[in-house]
Amino acid sequence: MASHAPRPRSLRSTLVDPDMTRSRTRWPIRTSVLAAIAGVAAVLLGATAAHAEPSVTEIEKQIDVAWNQLEPTIEKANATRQDLAVKKKQADALAKRIQPLQLQIDQAMGKVSNMAVRAYKGDNASAINAILTTDSPTMLADQLTILDQFARRQQHDVQAVVDLKEQLAAQKAPLDTLVAQLTRTEADLAAKKKQIDTEIDRLQKLRLKVYGNGGGGPLRPAPCPSSYPGGPSGVAVKFACAQIGKMYVWGAAGPNTYDCSGLMLAAWAKAGVTLPHNAAAQRRVTAYVKQAELRPGDLVFYYADLHHVGMYVGDGWVVHASQAGEPVKMKRLDTATVHSFGRPT
Repeated sequence: MASHAPRPRSLRSTLVDPDMTRSRTRWPIRTSVLAAIAGVAAVLLGATAAHAEPSVTEIEKQIDVAWNQLEPTIEKANATRQDLAVKKKQADALAKRIQPLQLQIDQAMGKVSNMAVRAYKGDNASAINAILTTDSPTMLADQLTILDQFARRQQHDVQAVVDLKEQLAAQKAPLDTLVAQLTRTEADLAAKKKQIDTEIDRLQKLRLKVYGNGGGGPLRPAPCPSSYPGGPSGVAVKFACAQIGKMYVWGAAGPNTYDCSGLMLAAWAKAGVTLPHNAAAQRRVTAYVKQAELRPGDLVFYYADLHHVGMYVGDGWVVHASQAGEPVKMKRLDTATVHSFGRPT
């Protein structure tokens, strides 16, 4: 009976496991998928990196935060400086009152000093010895009275010196303490202001860099404002700049639309200053300033009949609501005939 031995596998079938073949065929697919994922990740990461630089709006928000920290410090520093000036003035007035007291002290000390010198030289000692060596009881009593009066006069002169010194010290001590305290406070506030000013300057440079890259757009081609002023002017100019992009509507004063004088009215109202809703009337109620004295927040009036007004925002730029169909935007100050400049107060 013939035996049937198992047929030998071919070399390929011996070396290649079908399961392994299926597994290996998956590797190119997996590799492609992983490569695609990596590519997408690279694109996303690249996009994130490309937009890592903050926008103008983000930077201006940071400046707003820094300014809100700085402004109270400035106001406190101003108040401290004024208080210090008042106290120093009071100190000067007090010094004039103290000067005669000092002269009296010097005179009293000179008198005591002269007595001490005479006693040292023996003048008073000789007189006292003469009194004490007398044989007459009556004369002795009289002489003792004289001696007592002499001693009391010396004591009075010395006590007067002490009293004057104490009076002088009592008047000076509180004032000296207050002046020293205010001086320290002023120095601390100045240091804080310098620190925050440095941070605002850093943000401002970054802001200018972004604007240089076209970050402001066609309506805001330059920083608005060019720098962040303090006080009411700062409030008004920041508000006006924030309205860029809102449409012009005749007779409107916000919050979504404006005409030219309505924008000025709304901006300065934020700073607590009331303006009429008319360009010519705004010219009449604002203080005249020269062009060389312009600062952000000042009003720029146009044409002989004063029918248009904008707000100066620095570096030769104005924010204004120009005409129907146009949004609030920036323009160069001299692109129309300037009549004059005014500063709300």
